[in-house]
Amino acid sequence: MKKIPRVAIGTDHAGYPLKEIIKKHLFDRGIDVIDEGTFSEEQVDYPPFIRKACAVVLEQKCPGIVFGGSGIGESIAANKVRGIRAARCCTVDDAIITRQHNDANVLSLGGRMLDPELAKKMVDAFLETEFEGGRHVKRIEDLE
Repeated sequence: MKKIPRVAIGTDHAGYPLKEIIKKHLFDRGIDVIDEGTFSEEQVDYPPFIRKACAVVLEQKCPGIVFGGSGIGESIAANKVRGIRAARCCTVDDAIITRQHNDANVLSLGGRMLDPELAKKMVDAFLETEFEGGRHVKRIEDLE
């Protein structure tokens, strides 16, 4: 298993329960988690929490995981941050391909959409998969 030293996470209220499950999963794997909130199911707007998590991804050069009800708005918010390549994923294959082909540095998950056990597998796949480089490099550079 590839050693990941730290992961930044952020969520809104709808993603909070899944964030807590994934946070424990990461801790159990020995990964340092930088949690940028939110810290309850009290209703909040997601953009500030997502921006804070993305700032940590860029500053610490670590992967990030953001959560919401669907993960869609959170991926949009994350992708507004220059240098972030976020992908909302629904399957393990999505998580693998976005790392291999898109060099995604942020995984977006829908807490109301995913079974927690599937989400854990997706997180593991995302963190353990390397960018393939090669023909994909030019495409990634074009995004910037």
